[in-house]
Amino acid sequence: MGLAGACAALLASGCGGGNEQNHSEAKRTYQMSISSATFPAKQSVARPTELTLRVHNESSRTVPNVAISVDSFSYVEKHPELAANKRPIWVVEEGPGTPAKLPVQSQGVSPPGGAQTAYVNTWALGPLKAGASRTFTWKVVPVKSGAHTVHLTVAAGLAGNAKAALANGGVVTRSLSATVAPKPPLTHVNPNTGKVAPGPFIGSS
Repeated sequence: MGLAGACAALLASGCGGGNEQNHSEAKRTYQMSISSATFPAKQSVARPTELTLRVHNESSRTVPNVAISVDSFSYVEKHPELAANKRPIWVVEEGPGTPAKLPVQSQGVSPPGGAQTAYVNTWALGPLKAGASRTFTWKVVPVKSGAHTVHLTVAAGLAGNAKAALANGGVVTRSLSATVAPKPPLTHVNPNTGKVAPGPFIGSS
């Protein structure tokens, strides 16, 4: 579900403080762009990796709350007997933003990252000044093999009033493809360096 759909669903149900956000978020369009995006094209099941996207504010005003919605970390399984039909392709171990400090001395398990929001699959990193950039990083673990594509959409706010647009008026979005192998790549020790060197991904071309 994209950011617009998530916002509409939450606002319709009265969740997430939508009215308060609408009151403080001006109706305005901000020119923005994606300056860089990285995601390994070849991955393997159970091998941690990272998805990184850097967003740039090209407008002359501060963006209220730069956010990114990701609609492809999971897929819909059509098996009729499943209690929940959504299944992960990538498990998000840690989302964008600094993880919150634990209130007691303990070991955190998959800290969500401070950019997590009440909106479905959407992370926000706060105001972004004119001419500035912000980097979003997801630490993920692939759990389903095959060829997959992640779709990301940038927004200028969470309430729907602040819009992000390219210079030509288009949606600020990016799609990144990856092939996930069913097994980790074979490794060997390089006799010249003594370091472990990965081999080819099994089941990928």
